[in-house]
Amino acid sequence: MADAMRLHRALARAGVASRRKAEQLIAAGRIRVNGEPAHLGQVIDPDADRVTLDGMSISVAASPAVWLVLHKPAGVMTTRSDPRGRTTVFDLVDDIPGLVYVGRLDFDTEGVLLLTTDGEAAHRLTHPSRGVEREYRATVTGDAPAAASRARRGILLHDGMVTPTRVEASPAQGPGASRGGGGEGLAGRAGRRWYFDVVLTEGRKREVRRLCRALGLRVERLVRVRFGPVHLGRLPAGEVRPLRGAERAALEALVTDGGRGARGDALGQQS
Repeated sequence: MADAMRLHRALARAGVASRRKAEQLIAAGRIRVNGEPAHLGQVIDPDADRVTLDGMSISVAASPAVWLVLHKPAGVMTTRSDPRGRTTVFDLVDDIPGLVYVGRLDFDTEGVLLLTTDGEAAHRLTHPSRGVEREYRATVTGDAPAAASRARRGILLHDGMVTPTRVEASPAQGPGASRGGGGEGLAGRAGRRWYFDVVLTEGRKREVRRLCRALGLRVERLVRVRFGPVHLGRLPAGEVRPLRGAERAALEALVTDGGRGARGDALGQQS
């Protein structure tokens, strides 16, 4: 078996579940290989062995993984299905077996969402140990310049300290935008609208919104403009595109044992 691999790894690569969840499925007796109950640590040949989950065949044969970039709109759920019938990200893309999302975006947040059939890579990219950068642009009101200075020193939230890799405040465009210069007073700055750009290397639940709240900022809009080396660019809301070759190579480097902390600086931001 030249291409032999651990069963739980083959299941993760096929997008069935994360490695840990795959191990749980095996331990629960829900996975069979060639008709026999699977066991933890089992090695299979993905191209030759027949694998089933709850009696249904699963394709674990090696095949090129699908990678997509979706501009998730606000008001869309990052989930497979929603009991309340709300639109999900899977309603916006083709029905591709094994497709999973890479890191959640909350209901009101827009921007870059990667989807792939490589479940193992998805798990690695979202693990905190990888240090993959997520860049967000929040449109806020409040004293954003002062908030940026505080954020650079780190802010303690209920689930731990948050210290952004980078945080900047700049005047927003449009009605209510800040036009004041460096001498604008506190009241003037707090009453204006700002862009609050934040780069983080972990994906805690509603982390940017909670950070802004702790800094006294009110978020009007939140967009993830970059995930690792993949930029949102000019991709319209609700639209999807395949991952480009350079983006894919950069992501593949990230999911290897030596790949850490992609900043995405080497890739263009066009879309």
